[in-house]
Amino acid sequence: MNMTHYMELLATNQPWNLLIFMAVPVILAETLAITELYVLFTRRNEGWVHSLNRAAGITVGLYFIGVIIYLMNTAVLPITKAGEWRTIIDVIAVGSYLIGGLPLIYIALQELDLVNSKASDEDKRKVHAVCVALFLVFGHIAMIAGMLDPALLGFGADTATDMPMMHNH
Repeated sequence: MNMTHYMELLATNQPWNLLIFMAVPVILAETLAITELYVLFTRRNEGWVHSLNRAAGITVGLYFIGVIIYLMNTAVLPITKAGEWRTIIDVIAVGSYLIGGLPLIYIALQELDLVNSKASDEDKRKVHAVCVALFLVFGHIAMIAGMLDPALLGFGADTATDMPMMHNH
């Protein structure tokens, strides 16, 4: 079975790529999402949960700046220049992963008062919630497209599976 570059990235250099490009950002983003729900429901803009929310937002946003810069230079640009994308499935998987980081970066910038500094706490919470939702949408698109076989849209001359077929006669 063929793999998208997204899945190949996660499968290569085990367990490090999986930790760097999936586990760390997802754990931080999920911490952000869970604490975001708590803050939204309780309307508590102080306390340890709010502090954890803020710390997770800043950390994951800054983390994704590094991830995006690294992947653009080591994967996206070289793959594009070489014409090695494995159909639109591959582009959607990698693109959605990278786009998913942008709302998290925006959250970090907001928490650092580099954007929306004059907005009310309520308006900042709304932006936070929308950004978390956008990350979840793009992250799931990336995962779903990343798990698809690019051969579905014609990638690769050899579309045979690696698993032997069982024939009972």
